[in-house]
Amino acid sequence: MALQTPSQTVGPYFAYGLTAAQYGYDFDQIANDVLVPDDLPGDRIHIVGRVFDGQNTTIPDAMLELWQPDIEAFGRIGTGTDPKHRYHFETIKPQSHDGQAPHLVLIVLMRGLLVHAYTRIYFSDEAATNAQDVVLNSVPQERRHTLIAQRHQVNGHTEYHFDIYMQGELETVFFDV
Repeated sequence: MALQTPSQTVGPYFAYGLTAAQYGYDFDQIANDVLVPDDLPGDRIHIVGRVFDGQNTTIPDAMLELWQPDIEAFGRIGTGTDPKHRYHFETIKPQSHDGQAPHLVLIVLMRGLLVHAYTRIYFSDEAATNAQDVVLNSVPQERRHTLIAQRHQVNGHTEYHFDIYMQGELETVFFDV
Protein backbone atom coordinates (compact mmCIF):
# COMPACT_ATOMS: atom_id res chain seq x y z
CA MET A 1 0.00 0.00 0.00
CA ALA A 2 1.39 3.42 -0.99
CA LEU A 3 1.41 6.26 1.48
CA GLN A 4 -0.11 9.61 0.67
CA THR A 5 2.29 12.09 -0.88
CA PRO A 6 2.75 15.10 1.42
CA SER A 7 1.28 18.42 0.35
CA GLN A 8 3.55 21.17 -0.93
CA THR A 9 3.01 24.52 0.73
CA VAL A 10 2.62 27.69 -1.28
CA GLY A 11 6.10 29.26 -1.23
CA PRO A 12 8.58 30.13 0.05
CA TYR A 13 9.18 32.60 -2.71
CA PHE A 14 12.37 33.91 -4.16
CA ALA A 15 13.04 36.78 -1.78
CA TYR A 16 15.09 38.70 -4.30
CA GLY A 17 12.07 39.02 -6.57
CA LEU A 18 9.17 39.53 -4.22
CA THR A 19 10.23 40.71 -0.77
CA ALA A 20 13.80 41.73 -1.38
CA ALA A 21 14.49 44.63 0.98
CA GLN A 22 13.64 42.82 4.22
CA TYR A 23 16.11 40.06 3.30
CA GLY A 24 18.99 42.48 2.94
CA TYR A 25 19.10 42.82 -0.83
CA ASP A 26 20.04 46.32 -1.95
CA PHE A 27 16.97 46.78 -4.16
CA ASP A 28 13.22 46.67 -3.78
CA GLN A 29 11.01 43.93 -5.19
CA ILE A 30 10.79 43.49 -8.94
CA ALA A 31 7.02 43.08 -8.82
CA ASN A 32 5.09 46.19 -9.76
CA ASP A 33 2.36 47.46 -7.43
CA VAL A 34 0.70 49.81 -9.95
CA LEU A 35 -2.25 48.08 -11.58
CA VAL A 36 -3.20 50.60 -14.25
CA PRO A 37 -1.31 52.97 -16.58
CA ASP A 38 -1.21 56.69 -15.74
CA ASP A 39 -3.45 57.62 -18.67
CA LEU A 40 -6.36 55.35 -17.70
CA PRO A 41 -9.24 57.59 -16.55
CA GLY A 42 -10.68 57.18 -13.08
CA ASP A 43 -10.11 58.11 -9.47
CA ARG A 44 -6.61 56.97 -8.38
CA ILE A 45 -6.60 55.08 -5.10
CA HIS A 46 -4.03 53.29 -2.97
CA ILE A 47 -4.79 50.03 -1.15
CA VAL A 48 -2.50 49.41 1.83
CA GLY A 49 -2.45 46.89 4.62
CA ARG A 50 -0.66 44.09 6.39
CA VAL A 51 -1.14 40.32 6.55
CA PHE A 52 -1.39 38.73 10.01
CA ASP A 53 -1.05 35.11 11.11
CA GLY A 54 -3.13 33.32 13.77
CA GLN A 55 -1.13 34.94 16.61
CA ASN A 56 -1.74 38.46 15.19
CA THR A 57 1.89 38.70 14.09
CA THR A 58 2.58 40.35 10.75
CA ILE A 59 3.76 38.04 8.01
CA PRO A 60 7.00 39.45 6.57
CA ASP A 61 6.97 37.85 3.14
CA ALA A 62 3.42 37.30 1.96
CA MET A 63 2.67 37.56 -1.74
CA LEU A 64 -0.55 39.22 -2.86
CA GLU A 65 -2.20 39.26 -6.24
CA LEU A 66 -4.89 41.81 -6.99
CA TRP A 67 -7.50 41.42 -9.69
CA GLN A 68 -9.87 44.20 -10.76
CA PRO A 69 -12.82 42.69 -12.60
CA ASP A 70 -14.07 45.94 -14.18
CA ILE A 71 -10.82 46.57 -16.12
CA GLU A 72 -9.98 43.27 -17.79
CA ALA A 73 -7.38 44.86 -20.05
CA PHE A 74 -5.03 45.56 -17.16
CA GLY A 75 -6.83 43.83 -14.31
CA ARG A 76 -4.20 41.68 -12.48
CA ILE A 77 -0.98 42.40 -10.61
CA GLY A 78 1.11 40.91 -7.81
CA THR A 79 3.30 42.31 -5.08
CA GLY A 80 5.06 41.24 -1.91
CA THR A 81 5.16 42.85 1.51
CA ASP A 82 7.78 45.50 2.24
CA PRO A 83 10.35 45.65 5.11
CA LYS A 84 7.63 47.04 7.42
CA HIS A 85 5.47 44.02 6.46
CA ARG A 86 2.99 46.16 4.50
CA TYR A 87 1.60 45.68 1.04
CA HIS A 88 0.62 48.47 -1.33
CA PHE A 89 -1.32 48.64 -4.58
CA GLU A 90 -2.19 51.63 -6.74
CA THR A 91 -5.16 51.45 -9.10
CA ILE A 92 -8.30 53.35 -10.01
CA LYS A 93 -11.46 53.04 -7.92
CA PRO A 94 -13.46 50.10 -9.28
CA GLN A 95 -16.93 50.62 -10.70
CA SER A 96 -19.97 48.44 -10.16
CA HIS A 97 -19.63 45.42 -12.43
CA ASP A 98 -22.22 42.78 -13.37
CA GLY A 99 -24.61 44.10 -10.69
CA GLN A 100 -22.00 43.80 -7.94
CA ALA A 101 -20.70 46.55 -5.67
CA PRO A 102 -17.28 47.99 -6.56
CA HIS A 103 -14.68 45.53 -5.32
CA LEU A 104 -11.26 44.03 -5.91
CA VAL A 105 -10.36 40.36 -5.70
CA LEU A 106 -7.30 39.64 -3.59
CA ILE A 107 -5.35 36.37 -3.63
CA VAL A 108 -3.03 35.69 -0.70
CA LEU A 109 -0.07 33.33 -1.02
CA MET A 110 2.43 32.66 1.75
CA ARG A 111 4.73 30.08 3.18
CA GLY A 112 2.87 27.38 5.07
CA LEU A 113 -0.36 27.92 3.16
CA LEU A 114 -1.30 24.77 1.25
CA VAL A 115 -3.71 26.51 -1.12
CA HIS A 116 -3.80 30.23 -1.87
CA ALA A 117 -6.68 32.14 -0.27
CA TYR A 118 -9.20 34.32 -2.12
CA THR A 119 -10.97 37.29 -0.60
CA ARG A 120 -12.59 40.50 -1.77
CA ILE A 121 -12.01 44.13 -0.91
CA TYR A 122 -15.14 46.26 -0.74
CA PHE A 123 -15.07 50.00 0.05
CA SER A 124 -16.38 51.79 3.14
CA ASP A 125 -17.70 54.71 1.06
CA GLU A 126 -19.93 52.43 -1.05
CA ALA A 127 -22.53 51.59 1.60
CA ALA A 128 -25.53 51.74 -0.76
CA THR A 129 -24.05 49.42 -3.40
CA ASN A 130 -22.49 47.18 -0.73
CA ALA A 131 -25.99 46.68 0.73
CA GLN A 132 -27.13 45.30 -2.65
CA ASP A 133 -24.14 43.05 -3.39
CA VAL A 134 -25.17 39.38 -3.46
CA VAL A 135 -21.71 38.03 -2.56
CA LEU A 136 -21.14 40.44 0.34
CA ASN A 137 -24.63 39.77 1.66
CA SER A 138 -23.99 36.02 1.60
CA VAL A 139 -21.46 36.61 4.40
CA PRO A 140 -22.88 36.67 7.95
CA GLN A 141 -23.48 40.26 9.07
CA GLU A 142 -20.99 40.03 11.95
CA ARG A 143 -18.17 39.05 9.54
CA ARG A 144 -18.78 41.50 6.66
CA HIS A 145 -16.53 44.16 8.19
CA THR A 146 -13.53 41.90 7.42
CA LEU A 147 -14.13 42.57 3.72
CA ILE A 148 -14.48 46.36 3.85
CA ALA A 149 -11.48 48.65 3.36
CA GLN A 150 -11.59 51.92 5.28
CA ARG A 151 -11.12 55.17 3.33
CA HIS A 152 -8.62 57.85 4.41
CA GLN A 153 -7.10 60.91 2.78
CA VAL A 154 -3.30 60.67 3.07
CA ASN A 155 -0.93 63.29 1.65
CA GLY A 156 -3.47 64.41 -0.93
CA HIS A 157 -4.47 60.97 -2.22
CA THR A 158 -7.22 58.50 -1.39
CA GLU A 159 -6.01 55.49 0.55
CA TYR A 160 -7.99 52.45 1.63
CA HIS A 161 -6.65 50.44 4.55
CA PHE A 162 -7.28 46.68 4.43
CA ASP A 163 -5.55 44.33 6.85
CA ILE A 164 -5.81 40.58 6.24
CA TYR A 165 -6.04 38.13 9.12
CA MET A 166 -5.36 34.54 8.11
CA GLN A 167 -6.81 33.02 11.31
CA GLY A 168 -8.17 33.95 14.70
CA GLU A 169 -10.90 36.16 16.07
CA LEU A 170 -10.43 38.79 13.34
CA GLU A 171 -10.04 36.27 10.49
CA THR A 172 -10.79 37.74 7.08
CA VAL A 173 -13.56 36.01 5.16
CA PHE A 174 -12.07 33.85 2.41
CA PHE A 175 -14.00 32.34 -0.48
CA ASP A 176 -13.82 29.00 -2.26
CA VAL A 177 -13.29 29.56 -5.95
